Amino acid sequence: MKNTKLYFFAHHYWDAVPVLWGLIHFAYLLLMLTAFNYLPWWANALTGSFYAFSISWNINSVSHNFIHNAYFKANSLNHCFSFLESITLGFSQRMYEHVHRQHHIGNNDRIGDDGKTVDWISFYQHGVNGNPESALKYALLSFFRDDPKRITQGIRRLNPLLAKFAIFELVFVFVMIGILFLINWKLGLFFVGFHYLGHSLTAMNGYYEHFGANPDKPIAWGVSCYNTLFNWLWLNNGYHAEHHFRPKHHWTRMRELHVQIADKQQAEGVRVITWPHQFGFLANSKGKH
Repeated sequence: MKNTKLYFFAHHYWDAVPVLWGLIHFAYLLLMLTAFNYLPWWANALTGSFYAFSISWNINSVSHNFIHNAYFKANSLNHCFSFLESITLGFSQRMYEHVHRQHHIGNNDRIGDDGKTVDWISFYQHGVNGNPESALKYALLSFFRDDPKRITQGIRRLNPLLAKFAIFELVFVFVMIGILFLINWKLGLFFVGFHYLGHSLTAMNGYYEHFGANPDKPIAWGVSCYNTLFNWLWLNNGYHAEHHFRPKHHWTRMRELHVQIADKQQAEGVRVITWPHQFGFLANSKGKH
């Protein structure tokens, strides 16, 4: 949604919310790492677990919406926010952006004649006999399946300068982790362990955003959850079928889009679940939309 009266944000002043949340999340990471040596093990386990869960939350709300509708008019500010997210989440935001765009090209597609999926993170890629991979296996192994070289090459074909920035983000993250190990090897292991858990939870979330969806029908590419609190906290990521149908639709207008296409969704059998995607393994489907 463009508005010529906006002077700072590119699409909507409500984008101040995810920007603020991104800053708070970064501050939490700094506080968690600083407090590590002063807290008992059980307290560190709590702060680490919260960080892991918050990685999944951020990637599927703040970081995700930033990919589809960059928050700022100024490219310099968008690069700064991308860098901030990279530090907070422990990966390159620009590399994630490229993988996610590939996700929207394939839309969790089935394996093609070449034995591959267009969507690099499709749960059909490592499934058996045309079935989805198990949720647990997908969640635990997705972290190790990313190919930074392939991702960088893909970015370079589109924008060589952006590819360099993506590499910079990734290298900085590795340097940051190295510094944590130099400060205290226990601190390094603490971060790496909960960082991995967070990205595994992210993969689990992504799994249930598409489990039971129809990869052959654009309007049914995703699975939606209309829980009000979930959508407030996850910036309307629950409207996932709607999002895949109209990826550039601004997050503040997803309910509006849902109302517009509800009849068509019902006719095409869009799947709706009662629990948020993060807890999709507990979800009772409402059946088709």
